[in-house]
Parts: sequence; C-alpha cells; structure tokens
Amino acid sequence: MALGPEHPGRVRGVGAGISPRQFFNLPRPQRVKFADQLKESVRIVLQEETKKMEARTKQLVEAEREHLLSQLSHLIPNFDPSMLKPKTSPMNPMSDKASCSGAEVRSLHLEDDTARNGEQQEQTKSGALDNQDEEKKEENKDEQKMGETIDEGKKEEEKENKDEGKEEDTNVEEKKEEKQDEEKHDEEGDEVLDYSNVEVPSSLQSLCGYVETTLKPQGKIMTFNIEKEVFGADRSTFVLHEDITQFAGMEEIGATVVAVYMRCLYDLLREANMCSMVGFIDPAQVSANAGSLTDRSRIVASRLQKTDGEQIFMMPYNPGRHWVLLIVRAKRETVYFLDPLPGNRVVDEEGKNIVNSALKIYNSHIGRPGRKAPIWKTLPGTPKQPSSVECGYYVMRFMRDIIMDPSLEFEKKFAKGKDQAPYPQAAIDEVRKEWAEFVCLHMD
Repeated sequence: MALGPEHPGRVRGVGAGISPRQFFNLPRPQRVKFADQLKESVRIVLQEETKKMEARTKQLVEAEREHLLSQLSHLIPNFDPSMLKPKTSPMNPMSDKASCSGAEVRSLHLEDDTARNGEQQEQTKSGALDNQDEEKKEENKDEQKMGETIDEGKKEEEKENKDEGKEEDTNVEEKKEEKQDEEKHDEEGDEVLDYSNVEVPSSLQSLCGYVETTLKPQGKIMTFNIEKEVFGADRSTFVLHEDITQFAGMEEIGATVVAVYMRCLYDLLREANMCSMVGFIDPAQVSANAGSLTDRSRIVASRLQKTDGEQIFMMPYNPGRHWVLLIVRAKRETVYFLDPLPGNRVVDEEGKNIVNSALKIYNSHIGRPGRKAPIWKTLPGTPKQPSSVECGYYVMRFMRDIIMDPSLEFEKKFAKGKDQAPYPQAAIDEVRKEWAEFVCLHMD
C-alpha cells in the first residue's frame, strides 16, 4: 500500500526510464579464480619488498659514500668531491653502432663503463691514502734512527743524494722515450687519417678534411634539425667526427647516419611529389634499447595514423647487431621484410611484436576490426652483403631503390628468383656520396 499501484515498464526503487529488461539483463561480473588472485597478491607483495630493498641499498651506498668523502676531506687538504666523478664524452642517442659480426651496441655499455670508471677512481684514491699512511710511518722511523746517531744520518743522506741522481738520469731517459713514442704515434695517426689515397667520393674526402681541420682540433660536432614532416615530430641530432670517419672507412654505422640519409631522401620525395606515397619512421626511436615495447609500438602507430590511402612507411630496424628494413603498409595490414644477410632469415620477434601492436592501435583508431594477425612477407630477392659490416649501407640503398621507382613495385623487384648478388661498390658509393653532400651543406 505504501509503494502504490504497479506501473508497467518500471522497476521499483530504480527510477523512471529504466525498463526491467535493461535492469535484469546486465552483464554478469566476471569470476576470478582464487589462484589468479593469489598470484596477483604475491606479485604485489614482491614488488613492494623489492622497492624496500632497493631503497635500503641506496641508503647504505649513500652512507658509505658520505663516510668516504669525510675521510678524504680530513686527509687531503682542499679536497673536491667532483674529482670522483668520471669524465664522460657527449654521446649521441642516435649514433649507436651495430654490425653483423657480433659487435655490441655502444649504448649498452655506456652505464657500465661509467660505473667502472667511478670504481677505479675510488680504488686509486683509497690506494693513494694507504700509500700516504705508509710513507708517514716510514718517515717517523727514519727520524728516530737519525736522532740516535749522526753518522748514520750522514750516510743515509749520501745514499739519498746518489739515488736522486740516479732517478734524475732515469727520468731524463724516460722522458726521451715518451717523446719518441708520441712522435711515432702522431706519425701513425697521420697515416690512418690520410684519405687522399683512399677510394672514396670527392664530397666524402672534403668532409674528412673538414673533420681533421675543424671538428677534431676544435672539439666540435655537426648539429642537424630534422623537420616534423620527416618523422612526424621535430627532432635534432648531431654527428660526431667518429661517425664521419667510420662512414668513410666503410665501417659499421649507427642510427644517426641512417636517419640523416633518410632526411636526404625526403628531399627527393618532395621533388618527385611522392611525400603522400612514402613516409619514414625514426630508426632511433624504434630499434633496440630505445624504450619499452609499448612505447615503440605507440611511436609506430602515431606515424601510421597519418597515412594517406596506400602510403607505405619505411622503418629501418636494428635488433642490436644488424640492420634490416621493414616496410609497413597499414591500409593492407601487410609488412615487408628486407634483410641484406644471405640465407632464409626470419623477422626478429620483438620487431614483429612492435609492428603488430602498432597495426592493432591503428585499426582501433580508424574503427576497423582488422585481421587476426597482419601479413608478413619476406622479400628474399634483395642483394646480399659480402661481409659483416655493410648491412647499414645496404638498407640505405634499399630505400633509395624503392623511392626511385614511382610505381613503388618493390615487391616484384625483390621477389624470389631474382639476382641475389651483392651490390657493386659503385652503387654503395652513390649512397655515400649523397650522404656526404647533404652533410657538407651543414659545415660552418
């Protein structure tokens, strides 16, 4: 009687506008197994414990460091704590070197090297303090002995004078040997850096001359500003003199060299009105050690979201020791794999996961269900590198060959059954010449 008469199509205590079908057909809450709950709780507890242990270790390290600094400040007058900090040269985040021969990427060892340098410096400091204590003890003993007898003191002075004379003679000889070694080293360095007899393009020779006359003596670097249109965001990077000399010597190259050449190819796309057909993905932001897999997938997805129709995106990828080229065609959910190494090679699993996740994000962005898994096509007809250091140069040449064909029929060009012989050196030198000419435009 208090609730009043029934009204068809309403649910008591809920309010108007909600029908019984809507209210009673709500989705049931998903059941969670007890084992899964236990695993999750254990995982959370372990994370908390590890955080506490890390905090404790940091506190212990800081306390030991403060104790060491206080001891050094008492023993060494005018002690500067900054002396313990290792000197580090500027590193380019886009200049990680890689080769197929198993050479490690420089960025992998940067933190380990600095830590080792700090440990070595602390060991040398502690060793120097121990030597000072021993010297003081020896000096006290010598003073006691000299106070006992005058004759023994005179004899010791004569011996010391003789020893000093011998040390002076040996120091003079050592200085002469050091000067001779420095002269030999300078002569050897001049021979290594003389590019006049090396078969390199003229533009690359002039660039090497600029390295020897300006970059190395003055400690300068070459800065490049890559526009937003190239990689989707404004980016600045710098080229070290090491990058240029290694490029001139046909050694392994890093992401900086590849990215600068992609900036050079963008000018060719602009001249041919092909910017809406071909796009680039920054190799420094998607290769190994560039961040988590999720972050790299989002970077690729943000580039794919700007696709226009059948546009393809070139993605040079380095899993750590080798350069390959991935070509992503988001509209067709197809990825092409170009590898300069001979043999039936497969795609790196991490690189495959990055692109697959990016395509899923792209499909959700455009509201398309998409395939269960993207199509991966290996193009085995690419020219194969003759040794273990040309992979970066071959990837650069792959991109150039694809761009120079306005029809973009690279799938037929590098299909199975085609010639797999290495590129002639003239083809690689053409790429090196274009790269050097573009870099020469940024010389002071």
